[in-house]
Amino acid sequence: MPEDDTLPEEPLARWDDEGGAEPDGPQARAPEREGGAPTGPPSPAEWAEMRTRVIALENLVIALLATASDSQRALARKMADYIAPRPGFTSHRLTVHAAHRMSDLIGRAERFED
Repeated sequence: MPEDDTLPEEPLARWDDEGGAEPDGPQARAPEREGGAPTGPPSPAEWAEMRTRVIALENLVIALLATASDSQRALARKMADYIAPRPGFTSHRLTVHAAHRMSDLIGRAERFED
């Protein structure tokens, strides 16, 4: 990762204008912020907002997977297996954790099956 500290902030600064939807349709592009991209690490309030959004997204994914077909859940499992470290490649902690979280979401969704 480059040593430029502003680079990791760019995805956070674009969070609101990349997809997602409001009750009345897609989000409008976030208004330009005074002073450009934020500097420094996210504030505790910004971290709390991001955590809240992730929790909401996880629960939405669980609800969608609960009503998904067996083949759709199998595809989700296949994707989790795909991002898990493959033979001959170096294991990365975040990749292993992401694959585990995906499998966990699928398992949690299966508990809500009709």
